[in-house]
Amino acid sequence: MVTPDLILTGAKVRTLDPARPHATAVAVRDGVIVAVGDETDVREWRGAGTEVVPLEGAHLVPGLVDAHSHPVWGLDMATGVDLSGVRDVAGLRAALAGAERVEGWVLGFGLDHNAFEGRPVDRSLIEDVLPDTPAFLRLYDGHSALVTGAALAVAGVTGPRDFPQRSEVVCDVSGRPTGHLVEHAAMDLLADVVPRAPYAVRRARLAELLSAMAATGLTGAHVMDAGDAELVGSVARETVLPVRLLFAPWCMPGVDQDGLAELIGLQGRGGRHWRVGGVKFFMDGTVEGGTAWLEHADCHGQGTDAFWPDPEAYAAAVRHLHAAGVRTATHAIGDAAVRHVLDVVAGLGPDAYGRHRVEHIETAPDDLLPRFAELGVAASMQPPHTAYTRADGTDEWSRRLGTARAAHAWRLRDLRDAGATLALGSDWPIAHYDARKVLATARAPRGAASTAPGLTGLEALEGCTSHAARAAGEADLAGRITVGYRADLTALSLDPVEAPADELAEAPVCLTVTGGHVVYRGR
Repeated sequence: MVTPDLILTGAKVRTLDPARPHATAVAVRDGVIVAVGDETDVREWRGAGTEVVPLEGAHLVPGLVDAHSHPVWGLDMATGVDLSGVRDVAGLRAALAGAERVEGWVLGFGLDHNAFEGRPVDRSLIEDVLPDTPAFLRLYDGHSALVTGAALAVAGVTGPRDFPQRSEVVCDVSGRPTGHLVEHAAMDLLADVVPRAPYAVRRARLAELLSAMAATGLTGAHVMDAGDAELVGSVARETVLPVRLLFAPWCMPGVDQDGLAELIGLQGRGGRHWRVGGVKFFMDGTVEGGTAWLEHADCHGQGTDAFWPDPEAYAAAVRHLHAAGVRTATHAIGDAAVRHVLDVVAGLGPDAYGRHRVEHIETAPDDLLPRFAELGVAASMQPPHTAYTRADGTDEWSRRLGTARAAHAWRLRDLRDAGATLALGSDWPIAHYDARKVLATARAPRGAASTAPGLTGLEALEGCTSHAARAAGEADLAGRITVGYRADLTALSLDPVEAPADELAEAPVCLTVTGGHVVYRGR
């Protein structure tokens, strides 16, 4: 065996490798695991230049991966005043009245739909505390925003607009924009006028964010957007990215052959610890925003339209990318959206098995669940999102869906029981990136999902390791601690499988290793 760069010893290693489930020592060379064994092997492995890290009984598992995150795009999304703690309109007004201005604007993020207490999202609720002030406030879901009249005026938005995708500048009966911008195209109308942090600030924030993610045990993230290749590449050239990033740029309605060719050409682009691998689609929006594609309308009569006005155009784009060997991930929250994606993958034939995935799946009827395993479609879900709902059904998500569909909330347990590959993530900045909380919430879902059993400790761990690797098409090189696999490793003070979920959520992280580099050491 070649002399290792790094040896981790004195650990309780849970490998997730059926051939050797447990060990106490791991050796690494050039970013790859070269040996898995016990304390008696360490002396034989060790060389003059080997760093030996005693873990003193810590629990070592395959590196934790966030299977759905936005660490680069999120830098712009999570800008301004944090409104995630706002619970009602009075609290929103108070937060905005004292908000710091950024180039004359008030920016905010994380605003919960429930804070509007059932009222329409309308700028009239806040404009008297922000007189003549342009404001752009992102709702927590990332699919909608509340803006003031001053902001609309700067952008020249005076009435409704038509878009090639499901999107809306919400207007009242007189045609006056209410300030509620629904979905990406509508929000993008203000993209050129909303202040943005300078490049140097964004670069520093990205490095800081990735380090903070690694401090929770994360070694990788499936990035469900294109990010910023120049920004990421610049950071990666100067330092080791503490979190490995796998990007999936968006394919939006209206894409033409040149656009598809460009997406195909991006595949494989990257550098150390980052690359493009896949394409992201949207089949719908969000339940709270009225844009989830449902088989039956929500309580407001909304939700019967797909994000792609012509769902067959989506199918054609997926077929084109699949033929070119490109993996796809599709945002599908509502039952109609999930069904359509599964139908499209079924039409691709048997060689599609294991190459496509569905993101979110917030509500799904019984008949859809076995199709994930049958078709080899990975289910990518975000347990922390359950915290935006309430067990008593008084939240906006539950009210819109009604009792029957709300009872099918985040069916983690049922999908695993049906044999699906189930990858877990946070969707940061929609929810916090802390990997420990993703694991804990998968075991004890909250709100509308709290009445159903969660995952076992082992299943939750697999969701952030071996199943995440399967969802990314990397099962042959990641997600286990075994020779020849990536040296992405996480050491926790508690056993993530056996420790109670609430204790795991706060468990100290002892060590994070990404690509053989120690990127975080606990105190």
